[in-house]
Amino acid sequence: MSVERIQQHFRDSAAVKLEALETLSMPIAAAIDTMFGALANGSRILACGNGGNGGSAADAQHFAAELIGRFERERPGLPAIALTTDTSVLTAIANDYSFEQIFSKQVWALGQPGDVLLAITTSGNSANVLAAIEAAHEREMIVVALTGKGGGRMQEVLSDTDIHICVPSDRTARIQEVHLLTIHCLCDGIDAMLLGED
Repeated sequence: MSVERIQQHFRDSAAVKLEALETLSMPIAAAIDTMFGALANGSRILACGNGGNGGSAADAQHFAAELIGRFERERPGLPAIALTTDTSVLTAIANDYSFEQIFSKQVWALGQPGDVLLAITTSGNSANVLAAIEAAHEREMIVVALTGKGGGRMQEVLSDTDIHICVPSDRTARIQEVHLLTIHCLCDGIDAMLLGED
């Protein structure tokens, strides 16, 4: 394996992150305010995603784990649910209805007005994530969307009150790397609002 090839991955990742710094800081700050406001009012955050290689599903679970457990500082657990984790629910819905409904059925069952849906799709085109957004709107929830590749069809279903964090890249790996950094920013921002700046 070429060391230069490995180093190029680091350079490419850093370049996308630096470009994203300029465009994503404001929507990430808005997402932190929205999520903290929901949590402070006793609401919850539901997270979903799949992705062709599973990265978005893992990101949804990572985010929920850091809210329920902790990010970097000790604090009480915060209510978050990853809609990607219950295999019985996922397979029952996919089998009895369709794979497109695996998240929207859960949003209908678990979501309440004032809750937030964190919807993750690198392409912006995942049908089951788009269906979850539509269900979230019907349940009077706010959506925070993480995408890339220009946002895809996600832009057609988001409302004016939703927050779209679209990574300026067309490469799935680079988008996922910025999604992970964004998730860490969200967790850190929520903690800072809850516990104060450290």
